[in-house]
Amino acid sequence: MKSGLRTHRPSRVSLLTATALTSALTATLLALPAPASAATATIAAVQGSTRKSPYNAQQVTVSGIVTAIRSTGSSRGYWIQDPVGDGNPATSEAIFAYTGSSAPSTKVGDKVTVKGTVSEYYPGGSTAGGQSLTELTQPQIQSTASTGNPLPDPVVLNAASIPAAYTPSGNLENLTLNPSSYALDLYESLEGMRVQVDNARIVGASNDYNELFVTAKPTENPSPRGGTVYGSYTSQNTGRIKVMSLTGAFPTANVGDILGGSTVGPLDFDGFGGYTVQATTLGALTDNSLAHETTRAQNAGELAVATYNVENLDPTDPQSKFDRLAAGIVTNLSSPDIVALEEIQDNNGATNNGVVAADQTFTKLINAIAAAGGPTYAYRQINPINNMDGGEPGGNIRVGFLYNPARVGFTDRPGATSTNAVSVVNNGGTAALSFSPGRINPSNSAWNSSRKPLVGEFTFQGKTLFVIANHFNSKGGDQPLNARVQPPTRSSETQRAQQATQVNTFVKQLLAVQSSARVVVLGDLNDFEFSGALSTLTSGTGLTDLPATLPAGERYTYVYQGNSQVLDHILTSPSLSSSDYDIVHINAEFADKASDHDPQVVRLIP
Repeated sequence: MKSGLRTHRPSRVSLLTATALTSALTATLLALPAPASAATATIAAVQGSTRKSPYNAQQVTVSGIVTAIRSTGSSRGYWIQDPVGDGNPATSEAIFAYTGSSAPSTKVGDKVTVKGTVSEYYPGGSTAGGQSLTELTQPQIQSTASTGNPLPDPVVLNAASIPAAYTPSGNLENLTLNPSSYALDLYESLEGMRVQVDNARIVGASNDYNELFVTAKPTENPSPRGGTVYGSYTSQNTGRIKVMSLTGAFPTANVGDILGGSTVGPLDFDGFGGYTVQATTLGALTDNSLAHETTRAQNAGELAVATYNVENLDPTDPQSKFDRLAAGIVTNLSSPDIVALEEIQDNNGATNNGVVAADQTFTKLINAIAAAGGPTYAYRQINPINNMDGGEPGGNIRVGFLYNPARVGFTDRPGATSTNAVSVVNNGGTAALSFSPGRINPSNSAWNSSRKPLVGEFTFQGKTLFVIANHFNSKGGDQPLNARVQPPTRSSETQRAQQATQVNTFVKQLLAVQSSARVVVLGDLNDFEFSGALSTLTSGTGLTDLPATLPAGERYTYVYQGNSQVLDHILTSPSLSSSDYDIVHINAEFADKASDHDPQVVRLIP
């Protein structure tokens, strides 16, 4: 499972109506009569010029035109917008009236007067660190002055209207909005209002929640394949906007496809991706025919080493998933000699019954690879202690190796367990492992509830190679890019820095015994090429992080909320020269995929 990706989706379903009891309570609350007195205010006054309403928790009466209705799900309601406004660019002229699970009793184009309680709703909860959505709860339509009114013109979002700077620093709730200077302030100043994006390029593929991401800035950090590359903590890509649909229909779309024409709707705020166009008009999809990449095969003198996160693979997954992963390894990766795998689950997956063995998972994948025309790989791994390595409860994910015994030898040194640590042995100035495979310092607190690195000793054409497979802890718990306190807190980095230190120390031990040792460190490190964790990992080792050697537009193995980014890495020691290195894009940019990560491969000349 990818870092930062939701493993549970908080929604109004889970927060407000997860059980029959809360449903009944919600219905009761919605049925309560509002207090008799309510301040009459413009919508702009209710929204105010900051993120939190000056009328928060107060009863108000506002008037406007109904511009859109959400009539399904547990977050039903309608948007109303003042067609005139107050002329202040910092104040939104629209607001969402939340009716809970009750269908709204109004129509688009109605000019209504509504009484309700102003609320600041934090999607995902206030502790998640995200911003709030100003809305009316318990709304009661007092009167409908007219029907069939024309809707206010949408605000066009494009490179000219969206500022280059993403956000000011500090607690955003304490700051007056500055929409001409900061993208987040602009979006907040348009909260609930009709907006428009024209001929929008898709930078995050559609998903099971009927969401996708587009860019309103087509020249902002583009990848050659149509994405938007996240290249630093201060390059958040201000043109990224999430799109959902209020029309019911939703396209299956890949990165690089286009929503042709205009996509129009009120600007909502969501806990997974931030500002969202709830489209009442969705642009027509133009398929860009994005192709799955294929890398070349290694020649006789090259050693091909790859890494692939196979996303919680277990034998209960459909055969089609195994077949697709196998095709990716055989066809797209051209059957590497060594493949480090991440997120291999035990023999019964998420069934939480104490099973930790994964022989059936490996065997099923190996058989699928052979059936796809690939080699008959062998595998090496070490079973974890039940439920001690994080991931899906009961799944016992781990890292492991596939290798082609017709091309590569594996030096087995028995004795390793899930808890004892591999060490470096000095054989007269030549480095070796005490156990092969072995785990790096598995009892260290750096690996609490996280996957332990696996190191193996391989041989290729008479030369020894040490390969360290990794899956560092996820970004779960980090605040989002659009957090209400900037810069956001990335709390998960602390443990990854500790993990990087452990692997760094082990690499230094290998090189201290044999400075010419051939070492490959690889896997899902769950962090960026510019992160502190990667700096810690490489410090004093001479390791080269291969993703960082690519052109900036090609540095990505994962797409998260419209940002193409590096999470997976291959690093090589100074004694290894590579003929070429390739991130093979077959998953992350596609709506239909075998895994959420792209694999990568390096061809080495040992």
